[in-house]
Formats: sequence, C-alpha cells, structure tokens
Amino acid sequence: MTDPWASPDPTAPALEIVPLGGLREFGMNMMLISYGETTIVVDAGVMFPDAELPGVDLIVPDLAYLTDRGRKAQALVLTHGHEDHIGGVPYVWPHIDGPVYGTALTLAMIERKLEEHDIDGRRQLTRVKPRDRVTVGAFEIEFLRVTHSMPDCVALAIHTPVGTLIHTGDFKIDQTPLDGEHLDLHRFAELGARGVLALLADSTNVDRPGFSGSERDVVPAFEEIFTGCRGKLVVALFSSSLHRIQVLVELAEQFDRRIAFVGRGVVENTEIAQRLGLLDVPTGLQIRDSDVRSFPAGDVLLVTTGSQGEPMAALSRIAIDDHRHVKLEEDDTVVFSARSIPGNEKQIGRVMNHIAYRGAEVIHEGLKHVHVSGHGSAEELKLMLSLVRPKFFIPVHGEYRQLSRHARIAAQVTGGESEVVLISDGDIVRMDADSARVVGKAPCGRVLIDGSRIGEVGDEVLRDRKHLSNDGLVMPVVAINQQTGAVEGVPDIITRGFVIDDRTESLMKDASAIVTEIIEGASVEERTDIGLIKERLRVDLQRAVRRRSGRRPLVLPVVMEI
Repeated sequence: MTDPWASPDPTAPALEIVPLGGLREFGMNMMLISYGETTIVVDAGVMFPDAELPGVDLIVPDLAYLTDRGRKAQALVLTHGHEDHIGGVPYVWPHIDGPVYGTALTLAMIERKLEEHDIDGRRQLTRVKPRDRVTVGAFEIEFLRVTHSMPDCVALAIHTPVGTLIHTGDFKIDQTPLDGEHLDLHRFAELGARGVLALLADSTNVDRPGFSGSERDVVPAFEEIFTGCRGKLVVALFSSSLHRIQVLVELAEQFDRRIAFVGRGVVENTEIAQRLGLLDVPTGLQIRDSDVRSFPAGDVLLVTTGSQGEPMAALSRIAIDDHRHVKLEEDDTVVFSARSIPGNEKQIGRVMNHIAYRGAEVIHEGLKHVHVSGHGSAEELKLMLSLVRPKFFIPVHGEYRQLSRHARIAAQVTGGESEVVLISDGDIVRMDADSARVVGKAPCGRVLIDGSRIGEVGDEVLRDRKHLSNDGLVMPVVAINQQTGAVEGVPDIITRGFVIDDRTESLMKDASAIVTEIIEGASVEERTDIGLIKERLRVDLQRAVRRRSGRRPLVLPVVMEI
C-alpha cells in the first residue's frame, strides 16, 4: 500500500511551520508556512491591551523573522474576519508580495482597514469561496466551509509536496446555522481518508465539555427578555457577531421593536454585511441612533458595542449618561451578550455598576443563556480529530493549558496514532513525510500600536523607543476627589524626551489648565471612574498637543484618587 504521506521527491526540502502569534495566548494569530522558496502567511491578527498598557490601542506580532528572511511572503491567506485574525493586516501588508485571499465578508472588512491606513490594496485582494482552490508556488490551497460566530468563515487544506496540512481556523460544528451553510464535514472526512500529514486545530474551548451549541440556542432566553422588558432593550456584543445580530433583528421584528445600531464598529460591520447579503434587515425596521428618542422606549432595541467595558465604546458612554442620543431609564434592560475576555472583568463590572445606577436592569451570561461561543467544545474537537486522523497533530489558538489538554484528547481519540507536537510562538517546526520536530527558535514578541502606529514591547516591558525618540512622553499627574470628582490642587505635567521649542513652550505653560478643563468637561460619573477618566485624558490631551504643536507624544495619565 502506498504511503499517503510520502513525498514524491525524497530530496525535496522540508516543510516549515513558524507561528508568530496565537499560541500560549489568545489573539494575535499569525503563522508562516514555507517550503523551499514559497512562504505564505496564514492570518494576521491583533491582541487588545489590558489596563497595564495605558495609551496602547493594539498589539501585533513582531515581524522580525519575516523581514529578516530577505524576501517577502508570496501570499496572505485569511480564515475569517475577526480582529484576532485580520486586525494586523495593515502592518504585515508591506511584507506580502502577492495576493491576499479571503472570503467576501473578510475582504470587505480588510478594505476598510486598508483605507484607514492609506493603503490601496484593490489589486492584491482576491476573493475566494468554499471549495475554491488556488496555487501559490509549491502550495495548492483549498478553502473549506466552517461555522463560527460570524458568516463566511473557512478552514484551509494546504496541499504541499510533503503532504496535506489542515488549518481549521476558528470553528464550531453548528448543525442549525442561521445562514444554512454547514461545516463541510464531508470534505474533512474525504481528506482524512486520503491521508492528512498534519492538523492544526483551534483549542479555545477544549476545556468546555460537550458541544458549544447553535447560535439559535440564545433565542428562548432573548424571547423571555423581550417579553418582560417594558422600556428600551440594549444588547451589547462584539461588533463582528453578525449571527447574533441576525437573531436580534428577527426578534425585533417578531416583538414589533425598531432596531438601532450604536457604535462605529457595529454600524460599519452591519452595513458591510447587509451590502453582501449576509445580514437581512427588513425594510423599515432599522432606525438611526439619533431617532431613538422619537419612539416610545418599549418600541426600541439598541445593538451596541462595549461588551468588554471598553472606556470609549458606545455602551460605556451610555452607562455614564454621556451619549448624545441614548439615555437609560428605570424600565430599560441592558444585556451583555458576550463572554468576558479574561482581564476585562473589572472594567465590565464598572460599566454594569453605572448601568444599575441609572436604574436599568443588567442581564449577563451568568443569569440567562444570552451567549453561545463560536468555538467548538471538547466533543466537537474530538469529532474533527476523528474525521481527519492526521499523522501529526499541532494544537493552536489558546494558552498552554488549552493546548496541552487538546494534546491529551488527541492521544485518546486517535489511540496514539497521531503524534502530538506541542509548540509555542517562534518555534520553527520542520516536517517531512516521517517526522515533525522543533529545530530552532525564530525571533518573536509583540509590537505595541498607539494612535500614531508606532511602538514596541517585549513580552513584559514597554519599550516604545521609536515613539519616544520622535515625540517623547507626556505624563499628566492628577489628584481627583473620589466622592465628588473634583480636581484637587493643580495637575502636574511630567515630560521626558518632549522637545521644548517655540511651538511647545506656551503649550507646556497651559498644560495644567488644559488638563483641568478636560476633567471638568467630563460628567461626575466619568470623573469618579478612574478607567474612564484616564482614557478621556489620554485621548483629549493627545489631541490638544497635536493640534497646538504638531507632535504626537505618548500620553500616560496618572490619576490618584483621594
């Protein structure tokens, strides 16, 4: 019997896999796959900063290994449109010499990002659909339909001279998908029967037993909420959770409520999805946020960003009564229809407290079944392993505890037939028909991105040298009364590396007054919430400095509560 994994040329070079992000962490997914002179990049994601990185907007993988190779990648291949898979595309773009493949929704989201970065990518963006095949150098890449929490998601079957790799991307097995597009189990089974060299599979929910369930599973809980809510109903979720948004649209029509999308991200994503026919909003159902006050509170549903307590998101503004068009009242209900990302619990709790202070009811996943994960749980991951039965198994997407648990499950499912290779970011995995082993370490790490698109960081320590050398650091130090929100004393302004010249001297003289004015312009609730006021100071002071001096220093507010 012919070895299904055998390379047709025993002298051919080995296949190399190098993850630059997404292993032993959540987010920032990016992987290089090479054979000879052919290199492709699979996904280009970002990670969002926690409270320990003030002034930072995004975290992207360090691309030193890609840039130091002396040649660009021949293609960028995207599995779907979530930020942890496409948010870093503008930053990896200069290192791609060839097409960027993605489904219609994914590329539409990419186009918006490229426009924001003044990148003309029309010639490189190449639309694909499930079961399409494209050839890039030594690779033939096949796109396979998978179900997730948004439409138009694919896995990849990468056919190489050494054998076939399957990269699942993010997936779950939704047997009643809203769009009727099922995960392509038949093709996964066919590939498994023919022989798969390696499976790289999503490990996010491996520690959750059973099945994740369908997006339709939230309907009963939401029907109960719609029935019981007498005032406005506000639902906070990720702006890319388009399947959840479709459920809410259908319920709004059923319960005779107008729907308004609030927050830039959800407005843009729903516009794209409607244009592509991936979100169906009946004519006359949708209203603008500015029209909300024109309707009785009980006739309105608002779908908004801010499920993670982000200080500048729409829900945070609504919660402190600082939104132009939406005011919460006692009969209103606010639903957090998303899982809290680890580390965000405190800021989510603060937003919930502000909402409760307004008199509105707060509902979250712990109270009602208002969220279903887009990632497969343990039984779905077992099914994928059973169908594919790879020679080598590499768990991806998750922290070490998820990767190691997925490895143990693989050993149980395949009876040890699949050799497990546990790797980390930067590991260089060399693979041929007979072996897969880590042969070296590529430089990897994180790059911090602030408003000026500049910044560097090691794994632990902020090293924003390029930014600081150009524009310096401005640190306003403010004391605020914890009870009243009043500024105590005169704010102190500390600068490092910020050049004092004719343009900036007068600015520094006025800086304390500018800081005081920014704080006094905020509501009492905002001033007494340290997370919100720090973000307000960072954004407004950076804008004021840029307007008056033309410089873009890193602004790191220090707020002391007394």
